Amino acid sequence: MRITYPVPAQTSSVFVVVTDRTPTDLSSIVPWRMGPSHRRAARDALGTPRLTLEAFRSTRSPWRRMDLSAEDLKRVRRARHHVVVTSTAPVEEQPEAAQVARAAARGIAEAYQGALYDPLTGAAVYHCAECPGERQDFHLGDDWLGWRVSCADEGHACALGLGAAAPAVAGADAGGGCSCLLTTSRGLRRFGLPEITLTGLACAHSLCAVTVLRTVAEPLLAGHFAWLSAGPQSPCRGVARRLRVAGTEYAVLSGGADLESGPVHIPGAEYGSPSGMADEESGLLGVRLTSAAAARSCLRLRLPGGHDGSHHPHHTPGLLVA
Repeated sequence: MRITYPVPAQTSSVFVVVTDRTPTDLSSIVPWRMGPSHRRAARDALGTPRLTLEAFRSTRSPWRRMDLSAEDLKRVRRARHHVVVTSTAPVEEQPEAAQVARAAARGIAEAYQGALYDPLTGAAVYHCAECPGERQDFHLGDDWLGWRVSCADEGHACALGLGAAAPAVAGADAGGGCSCLLTTSRGLRRFGLPEITLTGLACAHSLCAVTVLRTVAEPLLAGHFAWLSAGPQSPCRGVARRLRVAGTEYAVLSGGADLESGPVHIPGAEYGSPSGMADEESGLLGVRLTSAAAARSCLRLRLPGGHDGSHHPHHTPGLLVA
């Protein structure tokens, strides 16, 4: 069986450099003070929708309300200036278009001794004079993937302490804790791939969930890029419902649109653009580990009715819990 997902015609990326230094002449930095890997591409794209630069006084910046940690958000608001690097390009030009834009933002951050943030992943992009900068080759682990961790039961006590070291909370079940954690990727939709989500997780094991998220995202994105490089012939792409990693059946996907019955709207996590530039909604793909994959991870399967999958191997795998 296969599922389909809509692929947008174009996608956008935004990178925000916060600095106390006045950005006087950005054209002297981009492309000339960028790393060599993306300098020529930046020169050709500068001034087009593929690469635009804007400088704001922070008090007037539309990026004062990014979805960041409290500490990062404080730094964003205390900085005197924001330099915003934006790239909007046809989806088949990804990931290069996003890489060129981030390379430009890195150059600006280094020149003005600022901090670089990616609003889509909700995190800082670290850089230093000794670091290799933006590599020519694309690696998802190079700060391209973020995640959102939340609790399905907003009134539950575990919402106050998510994370790998979260303490046991009232209401946790005897099998190892609550199972109301939701972990959703952030950043895949800039490449035209839907964000993916894991549900039914124990709050004490959010770190395990993030590891699973990365493991699933890498082959999905690699297949997506291969499809884009061949030239999209349809606004939707079909993928196998059962995902294999290193030759082993790893996860079962859910969601998507059924082409035979027509496109459907897939509700997705929204990370709106304060500048008014909205990416096309990409929806969510649900992910569930197979029994074999769960046995090799720090997560185990809980079957419907609260039974542990290890005691009932003949049942269909259920939700992921600690």
